[in-house]
Amino acid sequence: MFTMEFYEVVKTRRSVRSYRSEMPPGEALDRVMEAVRMAPSGSNRQPWRFILVTDAEKRRKLVALCKNQGFIGEAPAVVVACGFDVGYNRGGYMGDKQFLVDISIAFTHLVLAARAEGLGTCWVGDFENAPVKELLEVPDDWDVVVVSPLGYPKTDAFVETDRRKPPDEIFSWERF
Repeated sequence: MFTMEFYEVVKTRRSVRSYRSEMPPGEALDRVMEAVRMAPSGSNRQPWRFILVTDAEKRRKLVALCKNQGFIGEAPAVVVACGFDVGYNRGGYMGDKQFLVDISIAFTHLVLAARAEGLGTCWVGDFENAPVKELLEVPDDWDVVVVSPLGYPKTDAFVETDRRKPPDEIFSWERF
């Protein structure tokens, strides 16, 4: 089993846009999916369904529905995260989009677990919802939230970056 120290995972996770064609072992995929399953959600509603697409033709069609971002189809698997309105407005102004927060938390579990397994991901938000739903037979009352390739990077993509804002620009105490 490939394991890493948590903070090393966080420091070296990157958006990967170039993939090898080999499928990760089933045990690694199972661990990644288990990390998603264990993600928290508001009132434990778990308003998600994660679709793992490995069929080459479906992956090719997903590329077209994601503004022709070819790297998506390079990976041996594509994850499509879907969610639905839970009918509970926990966040006041968030309204019926509260489920986006829950899906984002679960998807973050996925990308971090994937990194711990030596797998790359790339959070893709530029896609056409209705056609992706049609391709993957997603029910009408659900929406696609995020698409991501999943696989081994072609190159060593996992390096620390200094392209982050300094702490004093993102943290404050007691007031904004």
